[in-house]
Amino acid sequence: MSFGNSLKSLGRVQEALVFGLMFVTMVALFYFDFDFTLKIGVAILAFTIIMLISIASQLLSMQKETANGV
Repeated sequence: MSFGNSLKSLGRVQEALVFGLMFVTMVALFYFDFDFTLKIGVAILAFTIIMLISIASQLLSMQKETANGV
């Protein structure tokens, strides 16, 4: 399973939500004056959410392919 193709299987709404999460994360990390450990926590949380979205999207597309193939 390749994560390079994971964003290709996202819908437009999911892509917009991922882009919004990335944008809010970058603003929170660079614009606001948080403690360094809080910045790392925010980055890890955003990265985890984006990875879970891409994995869930890939699993759903694989499930649809196997359901249509049977």
